[in-house]
Amino acid sequence: MKTFGFWKRKVSLALVIAMLQISILNIFAVTALAAEGEPDLQVKSAILMEASTGQILYENNADEAFPPASMAKMMTEYLVMEAVQEGKLKWEDKVTASKYAADVIGSGQLIAEGEQLTVKDMFYAMSIYSSNDASVALAERIGGSEEGFSKMMNEKAKELGMSDKAHFINATGLSRADIKEMAPASIPGETMMSAKDAAILARSLINDHKEVLEYTKIPSKKLRETDKAPMINYNWMLEGNSSNINFKKFAYQGLDGLKTGHTDEAKYCFTGTAERNGMRLISVVMGAATDPERFNQTRKVLDYGFTNFEFKTIAKAGTAIDAQKTVPITKGVELEAPAVLKNDVAFAVKKGTQDVKVETKVEAIAADKLVAPVKKDTKLGTATITYGKNTETVDLVAAEEMEKASWFRMLFRGIKNLFVDLFNGVKGLF
Repeated sequence: MKTFGFWKRKVSLALVIAMLQISILNIFAVTALAAEGEPDLQVKSAILMEASTGQILYENNADEAFPPASMAKMMTEYLVMEAVQEGKLKWEDKVTASKYAADVIGSGQLIAEGEQLTVKDMFYAMSIYSSNDASVALAERIGGSEEGFSKMMNEKAKELGMSDKAHFINATGLSRADIKEMAPASIPGETMMSAKDAAILARSLINDHKEVLEYTKIPSKKLRETDKAPMINYNWMLEGNSSNINFKKFAYQGLDGLKTGHTDEAKYCFTGTAERNGMRLISVVMGAATDPERFNQTRKVLDYGFTNFEFKTIAKAGTAIDAQKTVPITKGVELEAPAVLKNDVAFAVKKGTQDVKVETKVEAIAADKLVAPVKKDTKLGTATITYGKNTETVDLVAAEEMEKASWFRMLFRGIKNLFVDLFNGVKGLF
């Protein structure tokens, strides 16, 4: 009986341990599922995009348009940087603030009527302090008037592939009620954007004018050396705020932009961007209830992206693809040129993904358009690589120089082809 009792206690203890192990495993399983699940947000709309490819990793009501408030200034930033890039404007050029620019309501109110500041200083004020006066002054300088500039904004929105819901009536994101008699007569409606539009705009701004991040990442800066206080960036999540006693709890590793927005109608909006381990993400939240909450919601979105995805190179530049290793050419010593990818092809994939399955479609340039000699890196065609709903189109280029055939070689080749054609013709008679 003692032996039976001993084994009974051993079995009971084993069962308890087994149950505890199962419980612990279940706890970890639930935690793992929660970590991989999409974020639970309290906003009107949101989106998460990988910056280099435009892959959408998460979206929630991302196609519905809302007032973006000062996030509209991303388009103002784009057009200013484009004007500088094209030589139409210099950073050192002086810009004079009009009465309207100086009097415009909302954020800023730093610049007096008739005051002159450089384009760069105005850009600092707009990017760091969301300055409406600087935004209007720059818009008037580039577009002749804010209304003229707004038309440029709408044209650029189409060029960048934003939806037909994206609409701008001024350089600041203020409503008609805010700007009253200065509202544009020739442009109807209100400034509107969807979260997806904001992400597309942010991606274009970062990819076409990456130096914008050198402005947006600054936590604080004096507009003038004589100013008593600096402009404080409305973006509390900047990594540069990690030692700021007021904002360090919001500071986010790798975050260096991009644009906040707030009006009574828009509520609290934020387009953020952060880079970690070679992957840059763009997040947009619109319609958060409070100032801190827009950053809390953004943290959820970015955490979801960096926790669950990684940027993985599918094919490297300089390598051939199975779909088309060579492309026909004419008048060469060789009649086919080895084709390789001009650039890397990479996608954001779920972490731990080993076998990334893609579909490849190649469009080669016609052989009669590729006449030897063909220099190395000459474009031979394009490869469109699809992963899920996402596509990347990359040029195929010549891996090496293809020499032109001598006249004797081409003559011999012509005679050979003639006999081959004759033989095939005769063969076809029998």
